[in-house]
Amino acid sequence: MKPLAIVTGVGPGTGAAVARRFAEAGYRVAMLARTAERLSDLEAELEDSLAVPCDVSDPVALTAAVTDLIARFGAPKAVIHNAVGGAFGTFQDIDPQVLDTNFQVNVMALLHLARLTTPAMIEAGGGSLIVTGNTSALRGKASFAGFAPTKAAQRILAEAIARDVGPKGVHVAYLVIDAVIDVPWTRERFKDAPDDYFIAPNDIAGEVFHLSQQPKSAWSFLAEVRPYRETW
Repeated sequence: MKPLAIVTGVGPGTGAAVARRFAEAGYRVAMLARTAERLSDLEAELEDSLAVPCDVSDPVALTAAVTDLIARFGAPKAVIHNAVGGAFGTFQDIDPQVLDTNFQVNVMALLHLARLTTPAMIEAGGGSLIVTGNTSALRGKASFAGFAPTKAAQRILAEAIARDVGPKGVHVAYLVIDAVIDVPWTRERFKDAPDDYFIAPNDIAGEVFHLSQQPKSAWSFLAEVRPYRETW
């Protein structure tokens, strides 16, 4: 039976690229996103993949989806939390409810996902939980008040999970993406930017996969990727 990879936040950019990368490596990929329409073409493209419409901010829906996957296919070998909620604005400008919603997607969904999957991975002898983050997890810019607090909390939660389940055989890693991801809406927003200003979703997916395959003697927790011309 193919190993199972569960990927949340499967959209046209990083999520789809991650799904393709694991499928190419022989995984059965369960792809979670809020709408079935977003997943249908990718499900048809990737052999043995599964479209799983699910709002990860809804713990009941997330629990039902993941529990069903484990019952059908066994413990996942890799879990990638790529779903993200974001908003721009200062602390005075943002709608507090938006911040709460982003917290549910970025932090609470990670908590539920880890609680649902890591016990099965431990029992099966190991696995990996990879979280895609960004620079907002490390700093709080004024205009990111609706987003950065949730990503910082996400990073700390991931570290707490790593310290708990790592010695039990489950590798948890947090990937900071310090770049503008190359998707249609960012190309429209940064029309004059050169190609090497952007980070390619396929290259992010490659690093996610690499982290999931690290040997136990050399696990990373915090990893960062950025285009070669990006200033540090």
